[in-house]
Amino acid sequence: MVIVGAGHAGGRAAQALREFGWTGPVMMIGAEPHLPYERPPVSKGLLTGEQTPERCQLMSAVDLDRLQVSQVVAWVERIDPVRRELWLTGGPQQARRRIDYEALLLATGGHLRRLRVPGAEAVGIIGLRTLDDAARLAPRLQPGARVLVVGGGFIGLEVAASARQRGCEVLLLEAGERLLGRAVPAALAADVLALHRAQGVEVRLGCAPTAFALAGDGRRRVQLDDGSEWRADVIVAGIGIEPAVELAREAGLAVGRGISVDATLATSAPGIFAAGDVAEFPGVQDGRPMRHESWHNAETQARVAAANLLGRGERLQALPWFWSDQYDHQIQVAGDPALGVRGVARALEGGARIDFHLDDAGRLVAASGFGPTSALAREFKLARWLLERGAQPGAKALADPGVRLRTLG
Repeated sequence: MVIVGAGHAGGRAAQALREFGWTGPVMMIGAEPHLPYERPPVSKGLLTGEQTPERCQLMSAVDLDRLQVSQVVAWVERIDPVRRELWLTGGPQQARRRIDYEALLLATGGHLRRLRVPGAEAVGIIGLRTLDDAARLAPRLQPGARVLVVGGGFIGLEVAASARQRGCEVLLLEAGERLLGRAVPAALAADVLALHRAQGVEVRLGCAPTAFALAGDGRRRVQLDDGSEWRADVIVAGIGIEPAVELAREAGLAVGRGISVDATLATSAPGIFAAGDVAEFPGVQDGRPMRHESWHNAETQARVAAANLLGRGERLQALPWFWSDQYDHQIQVAGDPALGVRGVARALEGGARIDFHLDDAGRLVAASGFGPTSALAREFKLARWLLERGAQPGAKALADPGVRLRTLG
C-alpha cells in the first residue's frame, strides 16, 4: 500500500491500515521532513509558545517502526494508473526510482495561495501551513511588532489572535464585506469581528493591499486600496489553499475543485483513492460535491480510505464539523448552514450562543456556535448529537435555554 502525502490524513490512514489487519508493506511519501502532524496548532499554539512541534505529532518514530510503516521524504513525479506504479525523485537515494503499488491513497493536501500584488516577492511575506512556516513566523511575533495579516478567514484570524496574545500591533485586512466569507452565518461573523476589535486588532473590511515595498527603516511599506499606507514588521498571508491535484490530473484522474471521489473516496481510476483537504466528495447531507479543510475531515476520511484500500466498501457518514480557537473563545460549526432556511438562536450561560439551522421541513441541518470555550463546548457537543440523530426539534424548544438539549433527540 502506498500513501502519497505524509500529513494528517496520510498518517492516520497508515495507522488505520494496520488497525484493520493489513500486514503487507505500507509506504508513506511526503515532501516535508517531519513525522505526520496535526495542523491546527500551526496557527495557534506553535505561535504563542503553548505547544511544541513534538506535541503536534500524530506518531513518533518509535510508533512508525512498531507499525512497520516506511516514511520516505521525496517527491512523486508521476503516477501510471494502468501499470499501478509511480515514480519518485529525491529522498535518501536522491535518484529517480519506480514504486509499484497494490492500492494508492492520494492525501496530498494543498498549496498556499500567493498574494498577486506588486512587490509581494520582495518583502518576505509569510504563508502559514507547515511546521516550518510556524517556526519562521513565531520568533518575529515580538511585543510591539507591527503585524499585517491579509485575509479574514480562519487562519488569518487565528494568526491575528496569536499575534495579539504575544503583544503585537495587528492590522487585519479582508477584501470581502465580512469575515469568514460564507463559512459561518453572518451573525456569527459579526460576533467574531467584535471580539477581535475588542482585543485590539484593527480590522478593515472591504480593503486589500495594492503594493508592497521595503522601507528605509527596515519595515515593509504597504499601500492599501483605501488610499492609506501602513508600515509592517511582519506580513502574513492567510488567503487559503489550492488543492494539490497536479499529480491526479496528469495521471488522467477526474478533477473538479479537488480530486473527484465517490462516497467510498474512490477516484475515477481503479485502485486509487483520495482523502483529506484534496478530495472533492459528495456531501453526506445533500450529495453536493464539496471539499472540507478540517481536522475532523482528515481524521474521518483517513479511516474510510484505509478501509477501502482493503476492499471493504465503506461509505462516508460523518457530517462536517470544524472549530477554531481565538483568544479564550471558540467557533464551532457542524453540518452545512447553507442548507438551512430558518435560524433559531439559543443563548447559553457565560455569554455563548448556538444558532440552529433548520430546513423547510423543520429538520436540523446545521449548528453554529460562538462564545467562551468553557461555556460553549459541552452544549455544542449535544447540538452535534442532535444533528447526527437527524432530529426535528421544535424551534421554540431549541430557543429555550430551560429545555435541555438532550431531551430533544
